[in-house]
Amino acid sequence: MSYPSDFRYAKSHEWVKPDGKSATIGITNYAQESLGDIVFVDLPKVGSEITAGKSFGSVESVKAVSDLYAPVSGTVTAVNDELAKSPENINKDAHGAWMLKLDAKNPEELKSLLSAADYEKFVAEEGGH
Repeated sequence: MSYPSDFRYAKSHEWVKPDGKSATIGITNYAQESLGDIVFVDLPKVGSEITAGKSFGSVESVKAVSDLYAPVSGTVTAVNDELAKSPENINKDAHGAWMLKLDAKNPEELKSLLSAADYEKFVAEEGGH
């Protein structure tokens, strides 16, 4: 699996696609494969503040419920409502099925995240693909 090189990655398996001061967030292909069939996603409401490193929601699969951790801090500007009806879209295309968009408070936080190559190395060491 190749990971998009224009994304940044958290060791908690979320991705962020920066776009100026805004950012789009989702979970990685490795995360969705580890979870199995996703049946429910709990996301914050538009206007919510999320903080880097803190839980902002959860994803439930047939195996378990896992917390989602914010890779960057900011104010939620959009939530992918499609996932409420079709959470399996994450299994189909983890890097295309975004979860939320936000106005990033501190773009410097992106520097602490992994590049695609570093993330691939990280999951390989963790026993991934």
